[in-house]
Amino acid sequence: MSLQQPHPLTQKTLLTIAGSDSGSGAGIQADLKTASAFGVYASTAITALTAQNTLGTHSIHLPPAQFVKAQIEAVLSDIGADIIKLGMLGNGDIAKIVADCIVSHNSLKQVPLVIDPVLSGSDNTPLSDNSQTSVLLERLLPLATLITPNIPEAEALTNSCIQSISDMEKAAKSLQLIAGKNTSILITGGHLPNAEDTITDVLWHNEQFYYFSISRQNTSATHGTGCTLATGISCGIALGKDLIDAIKTAQDYLQQAIQNAPHIGSGAGPLNHIYR
Repeated sequence: MSLQQPHPLTQKTLLTIAGSDSGSGAGIQADLKTASAFGVYASTAITALTAQNTLGTHSIHLPPAQFVKAQIEAVLSDIGADIIKLGMLGNGDIAKIVADCIVSHNSLKQVPLVIDPVLSGSDNTPLSDNSQTSVLLERLLPLATLITPNIPEAEALTNSCIQSISDMEKAAKSLQLIAGKNTSILITGGHLPNAEDTITDVLWHNEQFYYFSISRQNTSATHGTGCTLATGISCGIALGKDLIDAIKTAQDYLQQAIQNAPHIGSGAGPLNHIYR
């Protein structure tokens, strides 16, 4: 696969607002590697420090919300952003200040926002609290261009049970009712029960459903797949791709990163973001 490599003078920029993963498989570290693979320059605002490896999340430290704001303002006042991607926010105070920054910063009025609503880790460790979920629903989702929940996240945000493609479709429509008609919803299907051979992601976009199916790989290298997909899509949008093409390109990149995984660690291993 060939990804667009822009000239340095016209290089697109991504601001990722998310948590740090000390194991480097997910979060900020996955975002940086993914953006680099797409030829997009990534800046960061770190919302959480996690002590993490392939076996799970062992400890979480959240910085003061004002420090998260300082990081965002420092990036936007100088480097700017062609697109913003949100991942782990940690708590309601940080989520509120992120929303405040996005709403108040004039330069962001036309900047697309992709939200990967991280609520728990791949080992089911909670990475948010109820107050963050409230801020997501009330303030952040309505600002989004695209929301990319997995099935457990979509269930939590819509208070529903998802057991089928039809349930994914209903949840996508429910999320758009919360976010607004200008927001597209991509629910990833990796957690769907009985989907042993094929994974289907469901997109609700412009009042139409789109389906993206891939073969499930028999591997434990799945840590950071959600972060990687959302960031890959964000990069595609920043590079001028339409949403459908951006999703297809990111999904292909994700599949190759899984297929070429380095098999590091004893648990859910990282992807190979720089396989090329």
